[in-house]
Amino acid sequence: MPIATVNPANGETLKTYEAMGTEEIERRLQLAEATFRTYRATSFVDRGRLLLQAANLLEEDQQDVARMMTTEMGKPIKQARAEVAKCAKAMRWYADHAEELLADEEPAESDVKDSGASRVRVRYRPLGPVLAVMPWNFPLWQVVRFAAPALMAGNVGLLKHASNVPQTALYIEDLFHRAGYPEGCFQTLLIGSGQVDEVLRDERVRAATLTGSEPAGRAVASTAGEMIKKTVLELGGSDPYVVMPSADVDRAARIAVTARVQNTGQSCIAAKRFIVHTDVYDAFAERFVEGMKALVVGDPMQEGTDVGPLSSEKGRADLEELVDDARRSGAEVLCGGHQLRRPELPGWYYAPTVLAGITREMRIHREEAFGPVATLYRAGDLDEAVLIANDSLFGLSSNVWTRDEAEVDRFVRDLEAGSVFVNGMTASHPAFPFGGVKRSGFGRELSGHGIREFCNITTVWHGA
Repeated sequence: MPIATVNPANGETLKTYEAMGTEEIERRLQLAEATFRTYRATSFVDRGRLLLQAANLLEEDQQDVARMMTTEMGKPIKQARAEVAKCAKAMRWYADHAEELLADEEPAESDVKDSGASRVRVRYRPLGPVLAVMPWNFPLWQVVRFAAPALMAGNVGLLKHASNVPQTALYIEDLFHRAGYPEGCFQTLLIGSGQVDEVLRDERVRAATLTGSEPAGRAVASTAGEMIKKTVLELGGSDPYVVMPSADVDRAARIAVTARVQNTGQSCIAAKRFIVHTDVYDAFAERFVEGMKALVVGDPMQEGTDVGPLSSEKGRADLEELVDDARRSGAEVLCGGHQLRRPELPGWYYAPTVLAGITREMRIHREEAFGPVATLYRAGDLDEAVLIANDSLFGLSSNVWTRDEAEVDRFVRDLEAGSVFVNGMTASHPAFPFGGVKRSGFGRELSGHGIREFCNITTVWHGA
């Protein structure tokens, strides 16, 4: 895939970039290693000051950065601005909390004495240069939620961003440079996917984090396993959205629309499978379909747009194949189910779609639909709802709508997912751990769990 900015709203190629050669990659790896030796010894106060300055600059750049992201990958402009604001918030949160999250831990006094020590501490030390392989769908947030904790922990970052968002990738490097970070603290590698393996195998790269597809995750995990390097993987998702009879059905249906089409449905944590108890199925389906039909599809630069184009022509074709397969296998199309080819929409648009009558044999039941397509399931009771929800290779997050606390306890106990959101839609927050199980990956981002993922957890034992 060429490294280029191609506007998905019209298919126009705006900028192209040459991939970095071997010499430039080597220069940047040397710089990362050298910078880490000194940056690792900086104080939390100094690191926090730098990160707060980056947050300030990002807020000043909000309009321009939002337009750049929308141009590169098509998200509605109002959502792009919200992404920028969320990134600045995460930077401030880690600047304020990192020292506390990484403070030395003191084991119980009885255990210290039992070990024969006079004192024992557990200290969190940085690992070194960390390679981040990041996706295009949240081109700023995905990077910042790695970079903010990694830099506050004393690590340095190497970013291999998706090849369709090169301007955003270069902007992030420049942002940290303008904030005053030492040269080499955070560098963008403009390289193709075929060059990732070589970089990951380099001994100077100590760990890796990847957000992206399952095949990409397998490739990185395989190499990292061979090289014995720590990895965090956040892969695909096909999150269930369960609605029980005690729920506020009107609110559940209204939020379901947002939960499905945020970022034009191109989100791993978007709700995708809507599992509704039979007692409220018809009422929910009617309201949900009405909401999906009412969405404004159009130019992502327009303030009133709810759903923009898919990020690429291939992405739209893949989504269309899933819908066509379901239709051929008997699924009912309640709305949408087709490309939008109006003259005023020359880009890669797809109509918001709701499918019912889904069976296990359909590809869309097993695979992730990365676009504004929702599947509806009817469940006879809680047990069936759980069975349908867990009948997936993925386990990223989940959404449950019920006012019954006993049902909440059952769902929290039984749903195979990294998160359970009750009476609301899944969203990430810097203070809460984020990640999945099964083929959605392993490890956690954000919160204290995330910042410690790329630390050397060191036991310090003092003799009596």
